[in-house]
Amino acid sequence: MTAVQTQLSSSAPACLADVREVVRQRWGYNSFRPLQQEAIESVLAGRDSLLVLPTGGGKSLCFQAPACCLPGVAIVVSPLIALMKDQVDALTANGVSAAFYNSTLSAAGRRRVVEDLRADKLSLLYLAPESLLTDQLLTLLASINISMFAIDEAHCVSSWGHDFRPEYRGLKVLRQRFPGVAFHAYTATATERVQQDIVAQLKLSDPEVLIGSYDRPNLSYQVAQRNNGLNQILEVIGRHPSGSGIIYCITRKDVESTTAALEALGHRVVAYHAGMDEQARRQNQEAFLTEEVEIMVATVAFGMGIDKSNVRYVIHAAVPKSLEAYQQESGRAGRDGLKAECCLFYSGGDFAKWRILMQKSGEGESGELAALEGIEQFCSTPRCRHQLLVEHFGQALDQANCQACDVCLGQFDEVDQPLIVAQKILSCVARLEQQYGADYTSQVLAGSQEQRILQKGHNRLSTYGLLSDHTRTTIRHWIDQLVAQGFAKRVGEYQQLHLTDLGWQVLKGERTPVLNQAKPSAHANPSNSKPLPASTSAAFVYFARQESLDDVAAKLGRAKSTVGGYLEQFIRHEQITDPTPWVEPAIIQRVQQAIAAVGNERLKPIFDHLAGEVPYELIRIVASCRANEVGE
Repeated sequence: MTAVQTQLSSSAPACLADVREVVRQRWGYNSFRPLQQEAIESVLAGRDSLLVLPTGGGKSLCFQAPACCLPGVAIVVSPLIALMKDQVDALTANGVSAAFYNSTLSAAGRRRVVEDLRADKLSLLYLAPESLLTDQLLTLLASINISMFAIDEAHCVSSWGHDFRPEYRGLKVLRQRFPGVAFHAYTATATERVQQDIVAQLKLSDPEVLIGSYDRPNLSYQVAQRNNGLNQILEVIGRHPSGSGIIYCITRKDVESTTAALEALGHRVVAYHAGMDEQARRQNQEAFLTEEVEIMVATVAFGMGIDKSNVRYVIHAAVPKSLEAYQQESGRAGRDGLKAECCLFYSGGDFAKWRILMQKSGEGESGELAALEGIEQFCSTPRCRHQLLVEHFGQALDQANCQACDVCLGQFDEVDQPLIVAQKILSCVARLEQQYGADYTSQVLAGSQEQRILQKGHNRLSTYGLLSDHTRTTIRHWIDQLVAQGFAKRVGEYQQLHLTDLGWQVLKGERTPVLNQAKPSAHANPSNSKPLPASTSAAFVYFARQESLDDVAAKLGRAKSTVGGYLEQFIRHEQITDPTPWVEPAIIQRVQQAIAAVGNERLKPIFDHLAGEVPYELIRIVASCRANEVGE
């Protein structure tokens, strides 16, 4: 028999009491969290297992602690080099013999790890799948005593997961090479479909499947349409003046501009995205973990495996690409069990941006698009956020009112006569012959004078202007709610609205949907006792208060044309579609008519069409808002 097939024969089998003592001595815990004991017992019994335990539940301890008690070394598969180092640093700080083997080590460092392995000095060895599956490493591992394989972030093995890594699929060969070793898979988020895929792809043998509760009752969820997003972010930060927080953005550009704006306002903040060099990312991560700074602004590149228990808020400045991603990212708040806040600010353009990014990366044909629809429904469905999250993962919430989300806390008003409002919207979809998307439909219902609506004769429809006493944003939100409730659906590349059978029932008065709108609230007005630096980011706070170009130019001591450029960037960053805080309605109408006539690609044709009577800075403002509105 090989060493790996007799790994437990050299000493008495470890028992749960041994692990409890190790946990007390090394980690300082006197008891286990839910499912930790069951997961550890599976490891001690040498039975394959799958543990799905939401962020903060203590997954790592379930393989780290028993690895200290079993003979041989536990091989831990981890997807990120930075994550490996963090885990190993934490283990060695607790007196656990652990190491990683990857490209960041020098030749001498790699030799030391190999020597320690052969001398049976390590309890855990962290490897990336690419390193593990090389002939050199497989040959080495076949010559030593292995206690188990622990597959961390196991959702990466599934194409239906939110962070699929193709290299994880190769791990199935380990079962053939090491038939006597137990395999244990760990993840924070996995739907039932992903769970089944993990078991199949890793070839787990009759595994113990342990699924923790997805509900995090200490987290308060709020979802709102983005409107002056920087101001919304500042409002959340203002509720936690001395607390740590994470702000997630979709793109690197958004990370950098948000970081700069917060810095200009005096906040202690750092950025993190994949475009930064590794040393800068490491320094910023350490600054956040050690509380040299309070705020981390990042793309999804940040957070996996980060052990910081006192994050008081997580803000998504734009929509994440799936509910799995949102559960994991928002779950980084309140890991200490104390109350924490999770806020998601979104716009319709976010979903279009994700679809473009997915198509560019080749993900558009996979389950990614279906996952995006899941988070779109989460944003639009007027139901308890806690219920929606746990139901997505196949669980149920006992209480009808969680008292920890915007819906249950009464932050929305039900629409008066929702049946009539829904009939107006769905009638417009039908009158448009189900050939247009939500944006265009909302413009028709709002009575827009846009040139293409007039050219197509849609201003003569009986549904034209039926909801003109409401904003396009509000109408669009109602459309999203109707889609989320199954009364309409989006079809095709251009996401045209089609009526469903339920939608036709609404038109016949046989079914009434639920429609709501956010209650009016006074946004916080952040102030600064000192003049802000003359930069785009510094100007953001004034624009968030809807101050005029003249006032901001005076405060910053800059030319009005320069400040107009700052405002253009602010409008694009915050996806603002209404220029009225800065431009008079009559001028807005003239510029919009000029855009309809000559297009929106360049400013000079618009300027010339207006006979030079409207300044460039005002044209730029209206054109930028227009571009956001139509998704250009």
